[in-house]
Amino acid sequence: MSEQQVPDGDLTDFGFTKVPLAQKASRVAEVFHSVAASYDVMNDLMSLGVHRIWKRIAVSHCSLRPGDRVLDLAGGTGDLAALMAPQVGDAGQVVLADINASMLQHGRSRLIDKGLVHNVRYVQADAEALPFPDNHFSHITIAFGLRNVTQKERALQAMYRVLKPGGRVLVLEFSKPVLPALSKIYDVYSFSVLPVMGRLVAKDEASYRYLAESIRMHPDQDTLLRMMEAQGFEGCRYFNLTGGIVALHEGFKY
Repeated sequence: MSEQQVPDGDLTDFGFTKVPLAQKASRVAEVFHSVAASYDVMNDLMSLGVHRIWKRIAVSHCSLRPGDRVLDLAGGTGDLAALMAPQVGDAGQVVLADINASMLQHGRSRLIDKGLVHNVRYVQADAEALPFPDNHFSHITIAFGLRNVTQKERALQAMYRVLKPGGRVLVLEFSKPVLPALSKIYDVYSFSVLPVMGRLVAKDEASYRYLAESIRMHPDQDTLLRMMEAQGFEGCRYFNLTGGIVALHEGFKY
């Protein structure tokens, strides 16, 4: 059956195009296999280093304590895990999980190079079908990964299941700028500058064009908040960062 013959209910977004649900994960995997080696350099270039501030803000909202068990979902090359592992200490644990083996390998290598070897575990896992027990983690973070998940509601449901009562989930993701002028500048940057940077630095213009498109297709701040509430999270709120280019969503399991 061709993509044109697939019923609309069996299609999902892959950037601005529609693909069968069963194909999105493999297509996203191809993108991240392609960009894994240059991912960290591109993050610094794309955001002028501001992504590091966004991630530190997210970790600060965790209010981690020694002994906490944290899931860093879609943890990529380990930026959040590197910040959280020292905070949970030897009595705690950070599980860096990612569906993409290339990203996970880069994350493992980076954290080992930083000397973070005793309290970090690596798991290749699908966010929609987490291989962990119920009520297992005190905190869950996912940074710039939810928009790439095929069925976001299933991922949020899985996060709720493995989070302990009293636990907190934090979703850091690109969102919708709140200032019209900023939105116009952001569009020009995303669709004119970013793909060129991808071609010159990562040698992959198409992947960075997809990443720009995936940001536009991601739910806005209020929609994502309602999606979290629909899966049972309580006390949900969000914080706009850099004028809403990025938003940090927070929710609890009571």
